[in-house]
Amino acid sequence: MKFSYLHLGAFVAQSLFTKAKQDGLARTPPMGWVHWNYWGCNISQDTILKTAQALIDAGLDKLGYEYVIMDDCWHAPERSPHKPHPPVADPERFPDGIKALSEKIHAMGLKIGIYSSAGTMTCGRRFGSLGYEEIDAQTYKEWGIDYLKYDNCYNEGQAGYDLISYNRYAKMSRALSDTGRPIVYAMCNWGEDGPWNWAGTIAHSWRISGDIIDVYDGYDDRCPCESVLNCKLAGGYCSMMRILDFAAPLVTKAGHGQWNDMDMLEVGNGGMTTTQYQTHFAMWAVIKSPLILGNDLMNMDVVTKALITNKWLIDINQDPNGEPAARIRKTLIKNPHGETVGVAQIWVGGVVRGTVVAIVNSSPDKYTTKYALQDVYLWAKKTPGVKYEIIDLWALTDPSKGIVEGNWGRSLGKAFTSASYLPVEVTGHGTTVHRWNIIEDQYADDQKVLRAEGL
Repeated sequence: MKFSYLHLGAFVAQSLFTKAKQDGLARTPPMGWVHWNYWGCNISQDTILKTAQALIDAGLDKLGYEYVIMDDCWHAPERSPHKPHPPVADPERFPDGIKALSEKIHAMGLKIGIYSSAGTMTCGRRFGSLGYEEIDAQTYKEWGIDYLKYDNCYNEGQAGYDLISYNRYAKMSRALSDTGRPIVYAMCNWGEDGPWNWAGTIAHSWRISGDIIDVYDGYDDRCPCESVLNCKLAGGYCSMMRILDFAAPLVTKAGHGQWNDMDMLEVGNGGMTTTQYQTHFAMWAVIKSPLILGNDLMNMDVVTKALITNKWLIDINQDPNGEPAARIRKTLIKNPHGETVGVAQIWVGGVVRGTVVAIVNSSPDKYTTKYALQDVYLWAKKTPGVKYEIIDLWALTDPSKGIVEGNWGRSLGKAFTSASYLPVEVTGHGTTVHRWNIIEDQYADDQKVLRAEGL
């Protein structure tokens, strides 16, 4: 078998994944829907069931969107008064109970998620799970829960350095494991105390920042940190581009069963343009964040559906290689007056039998450049004779149809090598994503080293 950069990618991936939570769950980033970004506390069993049906009617389940997740506010005013005081759902909003809801979701072929907090209360001031980890985990098992989002509000001061946060979140991890039910554990401690350094052995994903807001860029004092490294107040109201910057230094911490969570998707909620939402969805996909939709699936327009069903990008997010794209270049963009108006970023990552390159333009005007694969991806230099087909993942297959589902992806040709220079024009606030697919038959054996079951 000939050596190529594919082999090294598999070696690096393997070295990362050996530290992951070893229970077979979340081998690729979880995909699904959560109610919070659109519905807030206005949650009910009717909303959950209708959204689950809308997800199926839209064909999203066939693309991998499988978790229907209840966020905050499903709770009754108090826990059960009877020992050991298990959690209870709001009897008005969930008159049939969570177990019955879970059974209906499972009957649809989907999975169900629930929310709690590693504190005395949730962020919506419902009862939390701190001190009740075992009974809550056991109840989730009895209810048939498949996914737990576990927040960080009202944590009784049990934060401020990594060990105390680790111990608090590890209690729920152990409690979930002890139930014997496979439950994906999604930590939501906002990047506090650097979970990327310690959560990989106890959780399947961890939030890296304060809550996202449906805004493209800009500074907000409520999201005060310039970097997630040594951030002392994660805050909230973080713009999409701010979170993208936060993710850049953390990509080597992610892999099979352990993912950096860049927060829920805002695509379709109205705060960004179509182009900006394309950047949002593309970068969450290539960095291997969980793809958890946050829009109203029951009233989704054609463009939103087209964006969230880009199969090329979903395939990259779910690629068995599990390698997040890394930012390898930043270039200031200046206007004719010499004023900085944005940044051009190049992100690169390996996929099975190929490479993904994403070029982000944060300026409001179009940006033109060119690149060769060997200049942005080190291991491409080791296979100079390999031929590639390049697919532009946001290009319309048939421009006459416009932005509709299934109309993404256009081949730019099949005669490229790693030394070929490719001209690129990126629209303002847009992102161009190229997939470089190896087409040389003599490298067919290389795929064997990247099979998911071998990692």
